[in-house]
Amino acid sequence: MSDKDEVQYSTAQPVVERPSFWSRVGAHFKKWWWAHFIVFAIVVLVITLPLVYVGYPKIAQHDVNKSTLNITNLAFSDPTPTSIHINQTQVLGNKAIYHPTIYAFNATIALVGATAPLAVVPVPRTETNDGAVIVVDSNLDLNNTEAVTNFSMAVLGLEEFQLNIYGRPVLKEGPLPKHTVTYNKTVTMKGLNGLKGFELQDIKISLTPGADGTNMNGTVFIPNPSAITVSMGNVTLDVSVNNTQIGQSYLNDLTLRPGPNTIPLRSTINQTQVIGLVSGKNAPFPSGIIPLSILGNSSVYNGVEIPYYSRALAMNPLETTMNVTQVLINSGLGALAGVL
Repeated sequence: MSDKDEVQYSTAQPVVERPSFWSRVGAHFKKWWWAHFIVFAIVVLVITLPLVYVGYPKIAQHDVNKSTLNITNLAFSDPTPTSIHINQTQVLGNKAIYHPTIYAFNATIALVGATAPLAVVPVPRTETNDGAVIVVDSNLDLNNTEAVTNFSMAVLGLEEFQLNIYGRPVLKEGPLPKHTVTYNKTVTMKGLNGLKGFELQDIKISLTPGADGTNMNGTVFIPNPSAITVSMGNVTLDVSVNNTQIGQSYLNDLTLRPGPNTIPLRSTINQTQVIGLVSGKNAPFPSGIIPLSILGNSSVYNGVEIPYYSRALAMNPLETTMNVTQVLINSGLGALAGVL
């Protein structure tokens, strides 16, 4: 045994504590953060790009298609053969959760079934909230006479008609990019229904014609069940009985507004013909009540004939009656009425 201290060596390795799972995860992300960021960005793009550039346009078009349009006022004024002023109020219905901005665009207006559009209407920028009011106030160029005439005939003669409004506006929702959609709406509107209810009122005659040559005056009652106002200028009407013209009537500065319209009437009537219709042995209307057929002759605004109104009036015959006995009484000619 050596007298030196015996040295012993151990071959056991020191115990190193294994990092926890979360520590290893943290170290991994600290080292490879840039790779994970790239992967995350790719995933975000894969999800959002189809949504923005495929899903959102489809949603936008769907919501435009589902929206409604109600025209509450439509006024035509200052007509010329090739232009007219329009003032239109329409209310937008939009029940969607999105309410994008629709930028100003040009809309083509056409009567449904027509072969050509009526006009191009500038539609202002609109915030598409439910109930949003859109006002169009503009002069329109009327480039197709036939289309304008057919539209005028529909407005005047039909109980209802349909308008198609078509355009390609740009819309934008919040931070999303702008997108072009198709706006294609058909709107049903009430027409003037052939001026049904047209009635002569308070008619009087004069045995001596006035300075303008007229010898009968009074008023006409014309109901307008639509939301449309039409300024037609000076309107001349041909008046006939049994297909024989007995004179003409004049409605000056005629504007038909929604609701009841009472309009001054002046006429030049062949009084001899009228008396022959109600008196005498072979009088066809001994009761004193004669049937009148009234047909539009012309519409003149600011001294210029408006052909589309003239043709529409000519295609819309009116039927009414005139009590000749009552007219004579109204005119202070009761003694003559007693002779008939």
